[in-house]
Amino acid sequence: MIYGYIRVSSDKQTVENQRFEIEQFCKVNNLIIDGWIEETISGTKAYDKRRLGSLLKKARKGDTIICSELSRLGRSLFMIMEILSICMKKGCRICTIKDGYRLGDDIQSKVLAFAFALSAEIERNLISQRTKEALARKRAEGKKLGRRKGRYYGKETYKLGRKDAEFRRLLAEGYSLRRIAKHFHVSQQTANLYNKRFIRVNE
Repeated sequence: MIYGYIRVSSDKQTVENQRFEIEQFCKVNNLIIDGWIEETISGTKAYDKRRLGSLLKKARKGDTIICSELSRLGRSLFMIMEILSICMKKGCRICTIKDGYRLGDDIQSKVLAFAFALSAEIERNLISQRTKEALARKRAEGKKLGRRKGRYYGKETYKLGRKDAEFRRLLAEGYSLRRIAKHFHVSQQTANLYNKRFIRVNE
C-alpha cells in the first residue's frame, strides 16, 4: 500500500499544494496512491493523537508513506525520529519530496536508525543528569524534597464542627443524617463524612 500524507496547521492553509507535489512525485516514479490521509492540526500535537498515529498503526511491511517534507510529520526533531523509528521497525518506507529523504531497508537507513537510537539515549541521559543536578542543588539550599506531608483537618475546620453539640443532639433524638444535612443546609455526603470522622469514632 502507498499512502499520501498531508498535514496543514490551520484552516487558512490549503492541502492542494502538498497533494500536487505528491501526485507529481508518483507520476515521475510510476507510483499509485492507494489512500490519502489529510488533517488540519498542529505538528506539535503528539502523532498518536493525530490521524498519522492511526496510519502508523495500520502500516505494514512494504508499505510506503509519502509526504511533501519531514516537517509535515512533526515539528520536533525527536518526534520525527520516533516516527521514523516506528516505520523502520515495521519495515515500511517513508519518502519526502522536498527533502529527498528515503527511509527503507538499505544500509543508509540502518545507519540513521542507529543515529536515532543513540541521540534518544543521549537525550534521556542528559535529562536524567539535569534532574539529579537540580535535586542536589535544592538539597544544598536546604529545601525539602518529596511530597508534602498531609495536613490534619480537625473538626473545627468543618462547617459542622461549629455545630457539633447540636449535631449530636439531633442524632440522639433519632434524626436521620439526611434530615440533619437538610437542617444544616449541607449535603448528605458532608453529614455522613462528619459523622464518620468525628462522631462514630468517639462512640
